Amino acid sequence: MPDNGTGESFLERIVAATPGGEALVDCLQCGTCGGSCPSAADMDTTPRGLFAMISAGMEDEVLSSNTPWYCVSCYYCMVRCPQEIPITSIMYTLKRIALARGHYHKDAHVDWSKSFISFVEQNGRAFELGAMTLFGLHNPFAIVKQGGLGIQMITKGRMPPIPERIHNMPQLNAILAEAKRIAAEEEV
Repeated sequence: MPDNGTGESFLERIVAATPGGEALVDCLQCGTCGGSCPSAADMDTTPRGLFAMISAGMEDEVLSSNTPWYCVSCYYCMVRCPQEIPITSIMYTLKRIALARGHYHKDAHVDWSKSFISFVEQNGRAFELGAMTLFGLHNPFAIVKQGGLGIQMITKGRMPPIPERIHNMPQLNAILAEAKRIAAEEEV
């Protein structure tokens, strides 16, 4: 189905927006990706099912799926895929499109992702305690539920109580600025 007057189908747009995405058209629907995925039990559809939906032009259903959001980027699916489909990269493409349109699964935890990225941009690394605290403002029950684990991690030195900053922030800022520039060009 064409979209936004481009004449391109949803599949064609996903393929074009994903490095190596042209391999998606070779999907055998074998199910190796879903069978390999440690998060498959939490996904509302397997990657295989999502790829069939993409091919069928079911854009709203794909962008509403929780599947891309449960991808943990372990790349196990990609290593095992007989067609060498860049499955993890496709999941990132789907998340970018969903975020840009404000059309994503209600459990996507976009606020969590944004706060996590914000700490990386500010410090050059994640600050788990800060991200958890910001997330807790939106979901206080999660803080209560996970609070004991957080305290144990802090006391054992596994999670710093204050953010740590990398030494060469100007270099990281230059890399991030270039990545954002490239992403902006690709969206045009």
